[in-house]
Amino acid sequence: MMGLFNQAAQKVYKPRGAADDDKVPDDTEPDDTSILDENEGSIIASLISQLRVGMDLHKVTFPTFVLEPRSMLERITDFMSHPDLLFGAENCDDPEERFIRVLQYYLAGWHIKPKGVKKPYNPVLGEFFRCRYDYPDGTRGFYIAEQVSHHPPVSAFYYVSPANKVCVVGELRPKSKFLGNSVSTTMEGENRVYLLGRPEDKEYVISMPNMYARGILWGKMFLELGDSCMAKNEQTGHYADIQFKTKGYFSGTYNAIQGRIRRGNTETGEISGKWSAVMEYKNSKGEKRVLFDATKDGQNIAPKWVAPEEEQETNESRRLWSRLTKAIIAKDMDAATEAKTAVEETQREQRRHMEERGEVHVPRFFQERGGRWEPKLQLPSDPQEAVQAVERFIWPTLPPSYGPSSTSSP
Repeated sequence: MMGLFNQAAQKVYKPRGAADDDKVPDDTEPDDTSILDENEGSIIASLISQLRVGMDLHKVTFPTFVLEPRSMLERITDFMSHPDLLFGAENCDDPEERFIRVLQYYLAGWHIKPKGVKKPYNPVLGEFFRCRYDYPDGTRGFYIAEQVSHHPPVSAFYYVSPANKVCVVGELRPKSKFLGNSVSTTMEGENRVYLLGRPEDKEYVISMPNMYARGILWGKMFLELGDSCMAKNEQTGHYADIQFKTKGYFSGTYNAIQGRIRRGNTETGEISGKWSAVMEYKNSKGEKRVLFDATKDGQNIAPKWVAPEEEQETNESRRLWSRLTKAIIAKDMDAATEAKTAVEETQREQRRHMEERGEVHVPRFFQERGGRWEPKLQLPSDPQEAVQAVERFIWPTLPPSYGPSSTSSP
């Protein structure tokens, strides 16, 4: 789930002393780079000329050819793509094994990305995305995400599969900065995972690494995840410090991760590998196992059902950005720019009217409690009742194409 922007900038600007044979590093992933044409390169050069090192990029409007054709609210669903890694974790009596299963779910979401390093749409205030997952055993999962704040930007999300006793709640607060020949995106916020069959565990809290788009002034752009993230469960005493390693100038490799797991002050295992390929866990006895193999299992993504655009509300992500998405897919950048501007101008006008009337935006699906965003839903303990409650919460009126409700699902 990369939150940056893509496209390889090929010698847009080259400072004195830069190598003439600047090229994509040999061990980057093939899909992590691409090349701008002459017109696109000129637009990037013009944009970059307006930037200052350390500048906050939230208010910078990027050209449409660097956009991934979907909203960030939908992009978050990448982390729900391999639910089988988490389903059944509550049946593990060993708390360390439950902790490892949660880490598997989290680490398996990073390999999913569009070709290159494209930036998803910035959601507008009040925008939301909702979908349903139908699993092979007949159970279902449900997801809702909403843009609950515009300044600063905050995306709140909620996933639950009552029959599989899994719930994920969280919020993202992305902050991007121009650093010279790269752009960094700090993904503040957290994922909170709940194993509903183990209420005594309470929450598993996971933070995000930072993201970097390298080579935006000269050479070709490529993506790196960098710095560290933290996973913890204060009830069981398990903690993991995971380093997403950026490649050094003279040594190292791309997409590498390394982490240590401890319980209290005792180290119990370590994680190593590449988030784009194979990640392994080795316990304190030296026994190894594969956490996730993106090359082997990366294509086994749980499909999601989304209502057709004509059945969506006007501020649902796919309908809201429909014209922009169609223009990007058609590679009509003039139409894309026009469509993107139309949505943003409408949003500005709506905010202006609210300010004039002294109104404050109230999110529809989420509310803030103690700095955290939580769904406006009290989940029943009975799985069947919970499914029905979630359906009513996310879809007060079921779309015609929704099919039978879950009143009789497992």
